[in-house]
Amino acid sequence: MVQQLAGIGKKERQKLAVVLKAQLPIITPKNSAALLKIDRKQAAQLLAQWAKKGWVFRIKQGVYIPVSLQADNAQVVADEPWVVAYALFEPGYIGGWSAAEYWDLTEQIFNSVMVFSTKKATSSVLEFTGIKLTVKTILPKRLFGTKSIWINSQKVTVSDPSRTVIDAFNDPAVVGGIRMAMDILSRYLKSKDKNLSLLFDYAVQLNNAAVFKRLGFVFEQQHPSERALIKKMRGRLKSGYSQLDPATPSKTLVTSWRLWVPKSWKKGHLVDQS
Repeated sequence: MVQQLAGIGKKERQKLAVVLKAQLPIITPKNSAALLKIDRKQAAQLLAQWAKKGWVFRIKQGVYIPVSLQADNAQVVADEPWVVAYALFEPGYIGGWSAAEYWDLTEQIFNSVMVFSTKKATSSVLEFTGIKLTVKTILPKRLFGTKSIWINSQKVTVSDPSRTVIDAFNDPAVVGGIRMAMDILSRYLKSKDKNLSLLFDYAVQLNNAAVFKRLGFVFEQQHPSERALIKKMRGRLKSGYSQLDPATPSKTLVTSWRLWVPKSWKKGHLVDQS
């Protein structure tokens, strides 16, 4: 059933105007209390009343988004999914397949916003008022290699192209699997954002030996002309073995890179097995 917008009194409307004028990506008791110079309990009560009357929309406990003043009901979908996603889970950044789309490193279209956050989410896949989010929890020390962009009047942090590639080889699932990670790398190497020195530095800073194994192996197989980087990657190998794609455990071992790869790997590419 569609919830209709209900009327509010003059004083309440003035308070609502103050909050909406701030153009916050999400509205909470904390930021509302600061704007209205009241305590959080009062702000929480106000927000609950406004939500009941349809002037703001509750997306989870204590978190609301505004309903457009032009709307005639309270059925709302957030205008800027990235803004809401980032506001919900900062400190963090938009990354993975979402960043790959932004930097034109893929032509694939995904129906979920990929968020990296130092906050723990109740689930890795969430949905708020039409926004689908995939959340990966990271350590605070891994908040690097990002850029700030503006979406309307809101600042959002997104992984830069080099960090997007490193994240793809750290955890291929964040871009939809190892095939997609390899495609993203190929487009990166042809782009104006190619920076192999920065790519290696990010891999060192992330400090996951599997990244060097996966990247080094793929470079050697698909981009052998990058000899200097391949040599640096090989110099970072550690004992133990890793999977090329953790989502598809494999039993074919490439000892030179200490990496398990699918049997379908042929001449530098993964091929479909029928």
